Amino acid sequence: MDGVNGGDELILEVAGPVLTVRLNRPQSHNAMTPAMIAQLTAVFHKLPQQKEIRVVMVTGNGRSFCAGADLNYMRTAADYTFDQNVADGEAIFDLMRAVDICPQPVVGRINGAAIGGGVGLVSCCDIAIAAERATFAFSEVRLGIVPAVISPFVLAKIGVSNGRELILTGERFTAAKAHKIGLVQYVAADENELDAKVAERVDQLLLAAPGAQTAAKEIIRTVAYKPKSTVRDYTARQIAERRASEEGREGMSSFLEKRKPVWQENE
Repeated sequence: MDGVNGGDELILEVAGPVLTVRLNRPQSHNAMTPAMIAQLTAVFHKLPQQKEIRVVMVTGNGRSFCAGADLNYMRTAADYTFDQNVADGEAIFDLMRAVDICPQPVVGRINGAAIGGGVGLVSCCDIAIAAERATFAFSEVRLGIVPAVISPFVLAKIGVSNGRELILTGERFTAAKAHKIGLVQYVAADENELDAKVAERVDQLLLAAPGAQTAAKEIIRTVAYKPKSTVRDYTARQIAERRASEEGREGMSSFLEKRKPVWQENE
C-alpha cells in the first residue's frame, strides 16, 4: 500500500484490494497509546487517496481486540494540563472520525475483548463480526471518567436507551448482548467461523461499486444523525474535565493500586 506505514504498533497487510490493519500490542491487550492513535489516524487519513484498497479490515493481534487506553499512558495523562487533556481528547475523537468517514467499507474482526476506546472503534466499523468469547465494556465510569469522545459514535450505533444502561453501569457484556443491541452484526462460535464470516462479508462488499459505496456511506452519515463534528469540542472538554476531577484521579489511582475506589468501599 503506497504511502502508508503502519508504524511499530500496527501491522498492515494488503491482499489484493483488502487492507488488514492489526493493532499490535498483544502484551498489553492492544491498549491504545498516543503513538498507536497517531499511526491509526494516519492510515485512515491516507485511505481516500488509496483507490486500490476496496475494503479495510480492522482486528487485534493476539487474544484481545483493544483494551482501550494504555494504563501507563493514563497514569501520565493524570498529570496533563487541562489544555493537554483537551488536545488528547481531540486526537481520540479525530481517530474515531477518520474511521467513521473512511470512504471504503470498514469491517471489524472483533477477536477478543473490546473495552472503552476499543468499543469506540467497533462502533465506527460498518460491519462488525465478534468472536463468541469477546467481551465489551464502557468501563470509564468505574474509573471516575466518562466515554465522552467516543459517545457520538457509540450512541449512533447502539441507541440512547442501550447506551444509558451500559455507559452508566460500566459493566462487561457478552458478544451475544453486543449483537442484540446492534453493536456487532454477527457472532462467530470460534476463530475459524470468525475468519469465514469476515471473508464472506468482504466478498459481498467487493461485489459493489466502490464509488457507490463511498456515496452511500456519506448519505447514511448525513441523513441518520447530526454531524458528529459539531460536538467535537464539547466532548473533548468533558473528558478533560473528568480526568482532572477528584473522582477521575481517585478512580485511576485505585485501579492502579488494585483497590476499590472510595465510592465502592461499602459494596
